[in-house]
Amino acid sequence: MHDSQMMAQMRAKPGFIAALDQSGGSTPKALEAYGIPESAYHGDAEMFELVHEMRVRIVTAPSFNGAKVLAAILFERTMDGLAHGQPVPSYLWKERGVVPFLKVDKGLEDEKDGVQLMKPIPGLDVLLDRAAGLGVFGTKMRSVVNLASKSGIAAIADQQFELAEQIAAHGLVPILEPEALIKSPERAAAEELLRDALAERLDALPDHRNVMIKLSIPVTPDLYAPLITHPRVVRVVALSGGFSRDEACRRLAENHGMIASFSRALVEDLNHDMSEAEFDAALGTAIDQIYEASTVKA
Repeated sequence: MHDSQMMAQMRAKPGFIAALDQSGGSTPKALEAYGIPESAYHGDAEMFELVHEMRVRIVTAPSFNGAKVLAAILFERTMDGLAHGQPVPSYLWKERGVVPFLKVDKGLEDEKDGVQLMKPIPGLDVLLDRAAGLGVFGTKMRSVVNLASKSGIAAIADQQFELAEQIAAHGLVPILEPEALIKSPERAAAEELLRDALAERLDALPDHRNVMIKLSIPVTPDLYAPLITHPRVVRVVALSGGFSRDEACRRLAENHGMIASFSRALVEDLNHDMSEAEFDAALGTAIDQIYEASTVKA
């Protein structure tokens, strides 16, 4: 079952989660932001090799360690790759004190009833077994809420909790990620419905079940306080959702007990052409800023 040290870190240690899990669709944009244009590589294999090198560069940088970074969410290919000759998950935990998570969803269905459910995840049990064997602690799966549709949000919550049960059966802690889009014309109302739908399903969980929840930073500060204090919830984490790092950190700091799980906002100042010292300095600055926003006390 879960490493109790990992659980203690996820439950109570100050810090935030690095989301290093952009997949197929968002990888070219991630590489371009890093200074590698699409003209620099040919085909998926080269693209994924370059993005793996970028991620390894991040997780092996001196500033990337468990003092401020609690955990990292990995894409499947990163989980299966190596850092300094070790499998990435064991390198993260043993060498860096950073808890490894795995993104398990396969993308989104088309929008229906104001939401986008996850596509089916074929071979999920096999993937979860492999992840557990590699020392991964938990998983993440994303779906999307766009409109304040009570029935749509119920369907989103049901799907997230059903998959969470399947994941928990493998001894892994699931991060539920029903993202309310920051561009939504009905975001404030959608977030209230989402909070209530999640709370209702959390109340129904058995006492031994633990989940995490990843949400957009809400329009109304501290909207998610009832989820943060819920006994079944290990941590509530925030995605940056398209905000710049400065804006995401400013908004996050208004939400007590919510910590960051940023991807683009973490790496926005990193460039392929930086020296190792420049790269680590830029990453360290981002880590410090996100850590500060994640540790605002009530």
